[in-house]
Amino acid sequence: MAGRKWAQANPTVVPGPVLKTIGLASSALAGQLRGNLSALDIVMTAKNAALEPWWHAYSDDDRAKARNLLERLGVGGFATRAFATLSSGEQQRVQLARTLMAEPAVVLLDEPTAGLDLAGREGLVGRLAELAGDASTPPFVLVTHHVDEIPPGFTHVLMLNDGRTTAIGPLDTTMTSASLSACFGLALELNRHNGRFSAWAL
Repeated sequence: MAGRKWAQANPTVVPGPVLKTIGLASSALAGQLRGNLSALDIVMTAKNAALEPWWHAYSDDDRAKARNLLERLGVGGFATRAFATLSSGEQQRVQLARTLMAEPAVVLLDEPTAGLDLAGREGLVGRLAELAGDASTPPFVLVTHHVDEIPPGFTHVLMLNDGRTTAIGPLDTTMTSASLSACFGLALELNRHNGRFSAWAL
């Protein structure tokens, strides 16, 4: 993949185990996280691609790093809160902080805004835009069916329909009404305003 930030429309499921070199946030992973673990433990255990804190030893530096990542994602105040008591939007931000804990080579976000209300979605998209503009963050792959969820700062797109590539390339030139219509098999009009996309059926 060329470029640093990717968006993927009409995706296939992202397969494979959670590895230290891959940061993953998905509803499937969230379902495996024990709800009474603290947000801090949820993030910290990603250092060893683990789901429970007792499987490995963690240092004060590890805890400080996890806390800093929670702060960076705007949920530092929830560090000691049980994961299950957080809102869906807060849980997604905790998951996003978790993806960065092991300093992965790439971060995969599988429909991270699914199930969020408008405020939660926009808050998460805003945080992703901030990360996309930070040269110190790893490449991100965002899997989504909705063009309005693509944050500003993402640079490339891969469109898939039934597992087949329909378009691939720089976001600015590849994401068009024609390419989006071909991807979804529906006549669509695409608009872009302040770096955000919107689309509707003709």
